[in-house]
Amino acid sequence: MQPFIPDADTENWHDFEVGSRREIIALLRKLSETRQTVRVAARDGGAVYVTSILEVDGDTDTVLLDRPAEQEHVLRLLTGEVSFETSLDKIRIFFGSEKLNPALQAGLPALKMAVPASLIRLQRREYYRMQTPLTNPVRVTIPLPPELGGSQAMFPLADISVGGIAILDNQFMLGDATGRDYHECRIELPDLGNVTTGLQIRNTHDITQLNSTTNRRLGCQFTDMGRGAAAAVQRYITKLERERNARINGLG
Repeated sequence: MQPFIPDADTENWHDFEVGSRREIIALLRKLSETRQTVRVAARDGGAVYVTSILEVDGDTDTVLLDRPAEQEHVLRLLTGEVSFETSLDKIRIFFGSEKLNPALQAGLPALKMAVPASLIRLQRREYYRMQTPLTNPVRVTIPLPPELGGSQAMFPLADISVGGIAILDNQFMLGDATGRDYHECRIELPDLGNVTTGLQIRNTHDITQLNSTTNRRLGCQFTDMGRGAAAAVQRYITKLERERNARINGLG
């Protein structure tokens, strides 16, 4: 099956398709080794669940995945096609499966799928996303319209790129906001000050964690952003990259 890309500009998605079985297995193994979070959703557009790749076996052509705690979530994922989204080294990766099956890994419940025949690896600069800190998170303040109370609300960021941000709306304050524009939003960038930009909500996903709590993640595109604000965002991304590289090299 073709990988499913829920929110990206997919006009030329085939330019980023990986069809080499050896390369696909290597990418999946690196995702497993680095314990990257993988978002999985039923193809019908249902809720999104968080999982991770436990094991990749090239001999049997199988991939083992961590299994959601709630049985109803497991059953939903076993009913048909599913889509996966994750990232590796700032590159977004999409793949799919026609069928998941129950399995065991080291005696513990897991899910099993075939190694995908292809995947999408989006390498364009606007899709390079850096995760923002979990402790002392970066926050954005969004002016709410009258129907949502007319005040301002503050949301933590999940990640940031030169093209937009992902925010966490764990209190579900924004409702079903896909396609809505918010103006004069203020992002507080540590050590760089505040930047003001418009945001357009491009997608929303309800993510069920392995502990069964549900969070809402909203992907937002920058709109009406001035050059100074865009430069500040790029400087902050560079700062995050330096800090990440320092940690990797044991210097931070």
